[in-house]
Amino acid sequence: MPRSIEWGTLALILGCHAVWLAALWLLPGVSLLLAIAVMGLMAALHSSLTHEALHGHPFRSRFLNEALMFFPLTLFIPYGRFRDTHLDHHRDELLTDPYDDPEANFQDPAVWARLPGWRRRLLRANNTMLGRVVIGPVIGQISFMQGDWRLARAGNHAITRDWILHAIGAAAVIWVVAQSPAPLWAAVLAAYIGLGLIKVRTFLEHRAHEDCRGRTVVVEDKGFWALLFLNNNYHIVHHMHPGVPWYALPRLYRARKPEFVAANDGYVYRNYLQIFRNYLFRAKDPVPHPLWQQGE
Repeated sequence: MPRSIEWGTLALILGCHAVWLAALWLLPGVSLLLAIAVMGLMAALHSSLTHEALHGHPFRSRFLNEALMFFPLTLFIPYGRFRDTHLDHHRDELLTDPYDDPEANFQDPAVWARLPGWRRRLLRANNTMLGRVVIGPVIGQISFMQGDWRLARAGNHAITRDWILHAIGAAAVIWVVAQSPAPLWAAVLAAYIGLGLIKVRTFLEHRAHEDCRGRTVVVEDKGFWALLFLNNNYHIVHHMHPGVPWYALPRLYRARKPEFVAANDGYVYRNYLQIFRNYLFRAKDPVPHPLWQQGE
């Protein structure tokens, strides 16, 4: 947790909302496509900032952090559900588990064997970078909502509460859009673009590996993508030190690089360009969990 208010993170949160509003109100008269692009970038940044908030930034107060992120610029994901599932994801011993890791993309091989052909083709496409960005958000959203629906029907009232709070926040965002020169579909498309951009980061940040720390990547990017992801591309650093704020992750990695590279067994990429070149049209991993296939 931060020892004091992180003014830079607070300013970034306020700035993200301000730029989104400016794009919504000012840019449609110039170019609706430009407005959608800028709003999409801000939606992706908002998702990265939401990740910071649930890890205790910029305030010590959980209430204040969650209040800052109450208006969901990405429209689709309730903050409370993202918070709870992501914190479950931080149980490193369960990373990539098809059942116990909420952010896993691997399937149980036994389940995979029973899937119809069209679903296999869809999930294989989703395992390429292009597929993950284009269709990944809708595949993830459907799976996420199906799981929450089952849990809510089983009596998990916290999930129902989180969706109600999300509906209030999303309704407020939609009301603002309705007052603006931009059509609602443009804001929805921008939110989808934002979620697609975040899929660039999550595409290969965890792999199948016997050692739990060997499952988490480092992408040594220092440019546009690193800023958009708030340095969460130094993902092994974040998993080993989840309370460290976004701006301190590169410095911590540089200071202890041999330790982190040894911990994740050399799972390192130079930048996102290297990843696009390798996996834009090609799957990095199989959909069925490869270690489960081997009985491990």
